[in-house]
Amino acid sequence: MLLEVRDLHVEFRTRDGIARAVNGVTYRVDAGETLAVLGESGSGKSVTAQAVMGILDMPPGRITGGEILFQGRDLLKLKESERREVRGAGMAMIFQDALSSLNPVLTVGDQLGEMFVVHRGMSRKDARAKAVELMDRVRIPGAKERVRQYPHQFSGGMRQRIMIAMAMALEPALIIADEPTTALDVTVQAQVMDLLAELRREYRMGLILITHDLGVVADVADRIAVMYAGKIVESAPVHDIYKAPAHPYTRGLLDSVPRLDQKGQELYAIKGLPPNLLHIPSGCPFHPRCPMAQDVCRTDVPPLYEVDGERGSACHFWRECLDG
Repeated sequence: MLLEVRDLHVEFRTRDGIARAVNGVTYRVDAGETLAVLGESGSGKSVTAQAVMGILDMPPGRITGGEILFQGRDLLKLKESERREVRGAGMAMIFQDALSSLNPVLTVGDQLGEMFVVHRGMSRKDARAKAVELMDRVRIPGAKERVRQYPHQFSGGMRQRIMIAMAMALEPALIIADEPTTALDVTVQAQVMDLLAELRREYRMGLILITHDLGVVADVADRIAVMYAGKIVESAPVHDIYKAPAHPYTRGLLDSVPRLDQKGQELYAIKGLPPNLLHIPSGCPFHPRCPMAQDVCRTDVPPLYEVDGERGSACHFWRECLDG
């Protein structure tokens, strides 16, 4: 097993109280596997990823419990100097806003080459040559000339390719892609996702794809973990999720995806708003928005019921949900 997150808890101390952003998240990723983590904004997807990467702002954030096992080592027990060695060489992250993630006053060649200077002890000249190789690998035309250009001289899609190249520079075992296709048009989204899938197969790396868009993950993910209010509410192989969701929230996300056979019809939306993490509802946190909610949902927190050997659902009525 490449990565295993066990019962992770993260909270933020604010003026208004304690926001419980992650409430007992457990998932795993194997080598060569893609895990898609889905959910609305504020569900805890990115905070979990930041905790795994060791880049969570502390304070105000604080990890209050759990384990993060990467290649058998609990990352939460490592010194910061040891965590830095894991970042880049062992795992890397692709952020959603490439323009704000790249340094505007350094050329892309300098930023790509820095990885090799710091982690591999290469000369600047050799690091520049490696930067050109990486840009070629992610299909940036004219890499030898463009390696001297600055981030603002690239399109959004090309900047995202540079971010992918930077993440792939040291051939890490795991990449976390946080909304990598945000603000890109549909054609460029498909190109970026195809590139990630190709690199995952070539290097047999693990990939965690964080997104709110079910349409993006259909062709690239092996398994899906659906998050709501800081919890995993459903986990299953990708085809099972699309065929028959076992949680009302997952069904609501699927029903919200536009379909060609529903032209002219009003687009479905889940009623209500995601919960305030300062005041998460009692019982099942989804019950104020759930069309299947009953009295037990308002009082009893549902465990992640085992639907079958590869699937779990945190719904008291998962059988009824499966039946549609």
